[in-house]
Amino acid sequence: MTSLHIAVLMGGWSAEREVSLMSGAGIADALESLGHRVTRIDMGRDVALRLAEATPDLVFNALHGTPGEDGSVQGMLDLMGLRYTHSGLATSVVAIDKQLTKQTLVPHGIPMPGGHIVKTAELYDADPLARPYVLKPVNEGSSVGVAIVTDDGNMGNPIARGAHGPWQEFDELLAEPFIRGRELTTAVLGERALGVTELRPKSGFYDYDAKYTDGLTDHIFPADIPDAIAEACKRIALDAHRLLGCKGCSRADFRWDDERGEDGLFLLEVNTQPGMTPLSLVPEQARHLGISYADLVQRIVDEAMVQVVP
Repeated sequence: MTSLHIAVLMGGWSAEREVSLMSGAGIADALESLGHRVTRIDMGRDVALRLAEATPDLVFNALHGTPGEDGSVQGMLDLMGLRYTHSGLATSVVAIDKQLTKQTLVPHGIPMPGGHIVKTAELYDADPLARPYVLKPVNEGSSVGVAIVTDDGNMGNPIARGAHGPWQEFDELLAEPFIRGRELTTAVLGERALGVTELRPKSGFYDYDAKYTDGLTDHIFPADIPDAIAEACKRIALDAHRLLGCKGCSRADFRWDDERGEDGLFLLEVNTQPGMTPLSLVPEQARHLGISYADLVQRIVDEAMVQVVP
C-alpha cells in the first residue's frame, strides 16, 4: 500500500457540523493507523487557501450537508485539480435535492413516495396533503427538520404559525405521504450492497437525536425481514447508486409498510456522504461483514485514487 498525504475535510457550518467532526476524527485516526500522512482541516471560508498550502495527494471529504455534500465543495476541488473521495459535482447536486433525486430515479422504476414542494406560507392556510403526511427540507440530511403532521398532533389544523417545526426555518418544504411501517437502510460500497439494517427508535421516529445519541435506537442487522424485501432493498440501493453516479460509498434509506409486502417498500433518499461516526450505519454494516473501519476507509481511498481528475 502506498503512503499518501491525505487532507481530511470536516466540520464546516451545516446543521450536521458536529456529526462531520466525529466522522472526520475517526477517518483521520484510521488513515494515520494505516501509515498515511494526514492534514486535518475544519472547513472555514479559507478552505481553498488551506488546501492549496497543504497540497495533498487526496482530499477525504468527511463533510455532511451543505456546502460539503451539495456540489459546492466538489466544484471547488474540481477547479483546484484536487482528487477527492465520494461522489462528484453533478451527482452531489442531484442527490442532496430530494425532488431532483425523485425526478432522476422514479422514471427508472425506483419506488419513491409521491408528494410535492410547498411554500411554507401556504401551510398556515391548508394542509398540502391528507394527514398524516411528512414535511422535510428539500436538501438537508440526517433527518434535520423533518416533521410528521398528524390529526392528533399539537401543531394545529391547519399548522399554526407559532407551532415548532421546519416551517419556521425553511421557505420551502417537501410534502410527502406518511408511510407507516419500518425504517430500513442499505449501504453500498463500490459495486456491492452490504446488507439491510432495521432501525427501531425507542420513542418517536428516527430523527437527528435518535441517529446520533447512543442508546436511543436499536440497530438490527441483518434486519428480521423476508428475504424478498432484503434483496429488493439491496437491488434498489445498488441501482440508485449507479443511476445517480455515486462513488465510494452511499447509503439508501427506506420505509417499508410490512402490510403491503414488496409494494410497500419505498426509497426515501440516497446519502452520498454517509456518516462515519461510532454509531453510523455504513461502518456498522461493513464490520458485520468482516470489513474493519480502517479497511473501509482504505477502500474509499483506493476508489478515489483511480478516478480521473477533471
